[in-house]
Amino acid sequence: MSQENQPRFRKTRSLASIFAFLLASFIPSALSLIGLFLSLWIVIPAPTLFLLPLGVGAPEISPWLVGVNAIAILLLLRFLRKGWLSRLLLVGSVVALILSLLPLLQFPSTNQRFSIAMQSTLGADYINQIPQTKRAMMRPDPLLFDLFRGIPDSDIRYTSKIQFAAPDNVPLTLNLYQPLQKGKYPTIVMIYGGAWQYGTPDSNAAFSRYMAARGYVVVAIDYRHAPQYKFPAQLDDINTAFTHILNHVDDYDIDRDRIAVMGRSAGAHLALLSAFQSDAPPIKAVVDYYGPVELTIGYREPPNPDPINSRATLKAFLGGTPDELPDLYRRASPYQWVTRPLPPTLLIYGGRDHIVQAKFGKSLFDRLQSVGSRAIFLEIPWADHAFDAVFNGVSNQLALYYTEQFLGWVLR
Repeated sequence: MSQENQPRFRKTRSLASIFAFLLASFIPSALSLIGLFLSLWIVIPAPTLFLLPLGVGAPEISPWLVGVNAIAILLLLRFLRKGWLSRLLLVGSVVALILSLLPLLQFPSTNQRFSIAMQSTLGADYINQIPQTKRAMMRPDPLLFDLFRGIPDSDIRYTSKIQFAAPDNVPLTLNLYQPLQKGKYPTIVMIYGGAWQYGTPDSNAAFSRYMAARGYVVVAIDYRHAPQYKFPAQLDDINTAFTHILNHVDDYDIDRDRIAVMGRSAGAHLALLSAFQSDAPPIKAVVDYYGPVELTIGYREPPNPDPINSRATLKAFLGGTPDELPDLYRRASPYQWVTRPLPPTLLIYGGRDHIVQAKFGKSLFDRLQSVGSRAIFLEIPWADHAFDAVFNGVSNQLALYYTEQFLGWVLR
């Protein structure tokens, strides 16, 4: 080798040595620790709001974590030297792999249970009662490779920030998502969550765009926030929004005889109240994603852990405790309004939810059935609150599949 090539050779050999060191030591260790840390949140409830994204997100990306943990195990077996640290990392990665497999292992039985729940309420042949044109646009399976590639987007018509009211000089707006072609479409009035204190109609835009591309008009509406504006200001704003929507059905391509209301968390609470009140708008169906339903019991029996401080949140919303405002707590509880047959209701809750516990959704389901209402309760055992924030995640794909079927049937 010539003398002038020797420095280049030494440099190449040095880079190769560095890469080999990384491959043999740092990368397997890092993958093992990262995989274990994230996988633990599949079973550990988030103790604080700051950590909540980990508890929400980990189950939803579990197939990715399966891959990370499997690769970590293979690298550890191939490259790491013998010793207690290597064995500890390997054991940690095996534990992480088992944890990351839990949602996928539970998926088939959960899906079967959901299918049975839908058929028992809507009828064994409910799928065939959905118009063929609508069925052709629906998801063919409850879990697709969309987790890796993303749920496909489609072209729609979109108009934002349409003002519908200004109570106390607070401008309230709505966002309008419409199919590309003009017509008369079944409609979903969407109410965002956020502990009644924050959020905008821009929330959950991916879902709204998705449904508009499948032949629905979606109207995402706003409302005033606590603690500055306490209940029933929020319900008043929802009612005002419905009045505006019904006055503009032709402008918005809405079929007024096929309107559903849907919400998430605090938005689901308001959706339920809007449909259950005695002078409710003409609502054909309700979709409730993890909404509070009995606020007095929710105050007296907060979850543990309690990442949002449920009692403080309810006091900010209502202005006091159940002992101070018993009548207001009852008025603000959808459960208390279930005294007669009500529109068909789909309730979807997470089994690991420590903000709105699934037992409350189940109690509302039982109450609805007791008065002769059609109701479906679906509990996703591995899911946390706001699971659908990961739109293409495991839980939301399952929830989206059955939400489409429910709306397709009830708004047919």
